[in-house]
Amino acid sequence: MLRHIHPLLGPELLGALRALGHGDEVVIADANFPSHSVGPEVVRLDGIDAVTAAEAILTHLPLDTFEDAAFRMAVVGDPDAVPEVCRLFQDSVNRLAGDFTVHAVERFAFYERAKKAQLIVATGERRLYGNLILKTGVLPEDNR
Repeated sequence: MLRHIHPLLGPELLGALRALGHGDEVVIADANFPSHSVGPEVVRLDGIDAVTAAEAILTHLPLDTFEDAAFRMAVVGDPDAVPEVCRLFQDSVNRLAGDFTVHAVERFAFYERAKKAQLIVATGERRLYGNLILKTGVLPEDNR
């Protein structure tokens, strides 16, 4: 039994997140994302939407402050569009991690970046473009 751990973070996901180091990336993927064929380790959160999963992860995961640390998949054919799920990602990042911009990444570039990630969290998200990549930061010296 542990205290102060978000209840969605079960032993498998908690262990995978704990193993991340500075600069490692985690993909929070929607139900349409090819999670198991991309390559990295996959932890499933079936039945959980991507925004809720992102909030659970951001409760504990520091984001990188040295370079861009949050990325979403751009809408094919309309790269300036920001779907509602992506607005919710931005709100969650700002509220739980700080003043970070969630940058749009072209679909195939997003897939290529996901191949290099250390972890994919496959959610049950049904909203299109409900995909987010987060880059792990560092803990300050005084954080215990």
